[in-house]
Amino acid sequence: MSVVAVIITDLFEDAEYGKPAAAFKEAGHHLVHVGLERGETVTGKKQETRVTIDVAVKDARVEDYDALLIPGGYSPDKLRAHREAVDFAQKFVESGKPVFAICHAPQLLITAQVLEGRRITGWTSIRQDIINAGAEYVDEKVVIDDNIVSSRHPGDLPTFIEAALEKLAS
Repeated sequence: MSVVAVIITDLFEDAEYGKPAAAFKEAGHHLVHVGLERGETVTGKKQETRVTIDVAVKDARVEDYDALLIPGGYSPDKLRAHREAVDFAQKFVESGKPVFAICHAPQLLITAQVLEGRRITGWTSIRQDIINAGAEYVDEKVVIDDNIVSSRHPGDLPTFIEAALEKLAS
């Protein structure tokens, strides 16, 4: 099955990590948590879900993974302050491999400058940021544009997970 990199740091949205992670594992996929420092434990913003980082982003190689999950919350904004995280996200999108982005996840993709000419959705407060990055903001539960699968918020998780699992199966 697929190996899914999860790029994550503190204050991620618990449900946007936990529900896709559980569905991916149940479907037989393997998750590798990529973060700022190997061995670090990062914490979700509401339920304080704890996740241990398996691989430092500076050591992560796109070719080692089949897909990328970017949970929302404050994590994407914190990650985009780090060049290694931005470069990893950029290379992943450019590889053509699936990228699963929910809620505030497009913030990392905006900084990676990979959204121009794309159709994407995200949390309503970053709508203008998405547009300013040259993308078309689409207010739908899930938007699939080539290799990027995006959703707006935790309420969209069932549709988001279904679309992500279909991408992983193809």
